[in-house]
Amino acid sequence: MSYLLHDSVWMQAERAAAEPALRHRDGVEDYATLAASIDRAARRLLGCGLERQERVAVYLDKRPETVHALFGAARAGGVFVPVNPLLKAEQVAHILRDCNVRTLVTSADRLAALHSVLAGCPDLHTVLVVGQEVDTIPAEPGHVRVAGWEGAPERDGMRLHRVIDTDMAAILYTSGSTGRPKGVVLSHRNMVAGAQSVATYLENRPGDRILAVLPFSFDYGLSQLTTAFRTGAQAVLLNYLLPRDVVRAVARYEITGLAAVPPLWIQLAGLDWPEEAQRSLRYLTNSGGAMPKETLAALRERLPRTDCYLMYGLTEAFRSTYLPPKELDRRPGSMGRAIPNAEIQVVRPDGSLCAPGEPGELVHRGALVAMGYWNDPERTAERFRPAPGQPPGVPLPEIAVWSGDTVRMDEDGFLYFVGRRDEMIKTSGYRVSPNEVEEAAYASGLVAEVAALGVEHPTLGQAIVLVALPQQPDLSPETLIDALRPGLPGFMLPAHVGLRTEPLPRNANGKIDRKALAAEFGDLFREGVPA
Repeated sequence: MSYLLHDSVWMQAERAAAEPALRHRDGVEDYATLAASIDRAARRLLGCGLERQERVAVYLDKRPETVHALFGAARAGGVFVPVNPLLKAEQVAHILRDCNVRTLVTSADRLAALHSVLAGCPDLHTVLVVGQEVDTIPAEPGHVRVAGWEGAPERDGMRLHRVIDTDMAAILYTSGSTGRPKGVVLSHRNMVAGAQSVATYLENRPGDRILAVLPFSFDYGLSQLTTAFRTGAQAVLLNYLLPRDVVRAVARYEITGLAAVPPLWIQLAGLDWPEEAQRSLRYLTNSGGAMPKETLAALRERLPRTDCYLMYGLTEAFRSTYLPPKELDRRPGSMGRAIPNAEIQVVRPDGSLCAPGEPGELVHRGALVAMGYWNDPERTAERFRPAPGQPPGVPLPEIAVWSGDTVRMDEDGFLYFVGRRDEMIKTSGYRVSPNEVEEAAYASGLVAEVAALGVEHPTLGQAIVLVALPQQPDLSPETLIDALRPGLPGFMLPAHVGLRTEPLPRNANGKIDRKALAAEFGDLFREGVPA
């Protein structure tokens, strides 16, 4: 039985050692080779001084070494921190500092981009560089020791640190409603239970070939690995440039399972899918935002033999609901029912359960509930609270995730999304903190006041609109966006900049009136309305 995240790989290596486990381009690792690669990665990390439960950040695109490092950190008894490869230097440095990363695995070009910020990461002691000989690695930044990934010492005689399933396995960073991203702490139990639950309703099996197109810094992207390895399927890694590359990969590798977010599905729905892709693709899944009805209809028309699973999830609880394909026509607009081994409750502000059809806050309880936010007891206490309806007298109440999302549940247990309570912007499948965009704008020195808003957009879900009062009257929107570009990844750049000559509107509390601004720009991207 597998209790720890990496145990799944060893279980499959014992069951079917020669079966393909991981593909990248034309290279394939079977389960025996993958287990050996992960074990070597664990020994390298131990040889570099990794202590029990210390954090290992992995800042790479999708490649075999990325998988080896992530699962190797878990096997060694450490905690892995996947860093979105789209993030810029200051954002990466925030993550490294925030969770006290000790070891960083990256590439030479990414290390060069980080060189100026690593001096501000005092806990970091080792950087392992993938794909480079030692003599070609950039000069060591200050206090940090730099070594080649392949040349790092492997301590075969060293014992792996002992961990159990309630210990930390990973920290995934997700944008908070205020300030910088926060780290969601996941245990081995969380991740194993999540993989088992998802694999159950998707009916994953050893013959599946699952295409991994999303970043592993997303729980949704990472789950393509965990579900594949849990069931003995093959994970196929893809760093795509164009949506057409995804369709070609489905056909070339005979992909059976594909997960994506709404903006990508919108693009994929407009493409021609060759017969090879239609024949192999058994299911597709959507999370990270609601899939537009027109997009779902187009995909079902182009892929008539493919089952479509619509899902809703929180990084704090991995996945919460799914809509079985047979319910698509019977329950249009539904976000589904609770996934296996989870209970979803809809509650009033006082914690009592809502009646069927009554809107309330979605609360998730069960084995998938995360351990909280790293080093942030205040925000943890806000979101992770005792589950509703527990019997009096329970000495240690069960903790659930209170989502902040308003939903309603019908009499059959199917849920429907009503609205989001916080101010998070959901764009291109990413959750973006408006405060982080605003901080970047203020840091440019070009604005006196600024507000970042999420505005409905036909393909992005929401687009980022930045409303600003310039420091100088001759500031142009293009100049402001160019100033933001070095510090923000593409998905966080504003799609529209509105410049003002007067201070931004205020509400009764003296704060910037975001609701008034949102109403002003609400029609900006609607069809027939000029942007």
